[in-house]
Parts: sequence; C-alpha cells; structure tokens
Amino acid sequence: MPRKEQGWVTFQTSEEERKILEEFCEQYQRTKTEILRELVRSLNQHSPLPISLPTKQEKQEDIYIQKLEIESSIQKKSLKVSSRNILKGVVKRVILGAVNSEVTLEIIQKVELTSIITRASAEELELSEGKEAYAVIKSNDIVIARE
Repeated sequence: MPRKEQGWVTFQTSEEERKILEEFCEQYQRTKTEILRELVRSLNQHSPLPISLPTKQEKQEDIYIQKLEIESSIQKKSLKVSSRNILKGVVKRVILGAVNSEVTLEIIQKVELTSIITRASAEELELSEGKEAYAVIKSNDIVIARE
C-alpha cells in the first residue's frame, strides 16, 4: 500500500530547516513526528494565517523568529488535568539533586506542600523560588504543574 494511503506526509526541507527541527526536537526531547503532529493539530485552534513560502533571500533572523513562534504555540497549551485536587501556590524552595528534586510550594501563608519530582521535570517546568505552580494531588502523590 502506498505511503500516501497509509497517512504518510512527506515534504522537502532545506538543510537549515532540518537543522532547526532537529535542534527543537533535541531541546524538548520529542520526536519529529510528535512535534509536527502537534503543529498540524494547532492549526485548527488558531485563526487562519496567510501562508507564505520562504524564498532563498530569507534571512537567518526570519527563520529564528519562525522557530520561536512554533515553540510558543506548542508551549502555550492550556493545562488540563483529571485530578480534582489542584492547589495553586508559589515555589518556596527547590533543592536539585543528581536525579530527583525536592520542590516546596507555599499554598497559603505557613501552609506548604513538598513533592519529590525528577530533576528533568523540575528543569523543564523552570521551577524557581517565587514562581507560581500547582500541586496536583492524586492519592498519595503530589504532582507539580505550571502554566
């Protein structure tokens, strides 16, 4: 069965465009397929934008701006969680370990919750003192989230 009938989409890109996509995938630890699927799905969520094909004269700055627009559209998805116990707080302290990190949120004055999460998660969420975050409580686990 031809790839087209199996749902495959192929297109040509410049070496520079491939490099941008590969760097983005490496930075966010996602596959090209995941990134492109998410990008395609996001097209329905925004008002139609005029599509212009890049020319050979397009400058490196223009490509960088396009990369930033893609990053921000992917990152700005609203957080939806099935848990009903979600408490908004402020990060009081983050202790980064080699593998895990200890994150303490102050929910209200003198009420704190502490969670052990992976160091990679703490870094990806860009957790630092003073930032808002959410404690998502499911059974005995406390999950940390950010918008």
